[in-house]
Amino acid sequence: MTTAPSGAGGVRRHRPARPLPGPLLALTLAAALLVGCSSSQPVQPEVTRVASADAGTVRTAADGVQEITVETGDDYEFTPDTFTVAPGQVRLTLLNSGEQMTHNLLFSEGAGPAEITEQIPVLGPGLSKTIEFTVTEPGEYPFECSFHLALGQVGTMTVSLPG
Repeated sequence: MTTAPSGAGGVRRHRPARPLPGPLLALTLAAALLVGCSSSQPVQPEVTRVASADAGTVRTAADGVQEITVETGDDYEFTPDTFTVAPGQVRLTLLNSGEQMTHNLLFSEGAGPAEITEQIPVLGPGLSKTIEFTVTEPGEYPFECSFHLALGQVGTMTVSLPG
């Protein structure tokens, strides 16, 4: 132990510095550098599903409502990812043909000519759900799976001009 004079005429004692344990320090630094530093993009699985025959075709039901089935699966894709309807009432069915992934469908807030608040909040594998809404403003209405937005699971419904 070393001593040094203190300002009050006394002796101040200094403890020798303790070295940090080498392996613990190295592990801590390595972990700090690796956490969140990946620049790689998530890998999407190859598209292996074939959409059902009902997916993607806009039909007019006996009650006059336009019907469209949008399909999704374990590939983070909507099929179709674009479709066009006329102004009026729309019945949209989301079919999840996947075996593992849960999806949803909502129209992107503030992105279309008018708000569409109807949504399918959660849809498990092998299930389908239908929503109905009315569109009057022509234009593009983006929709998304908010669970997989970062993976690009988006689409667009276009409402055509009347006539």
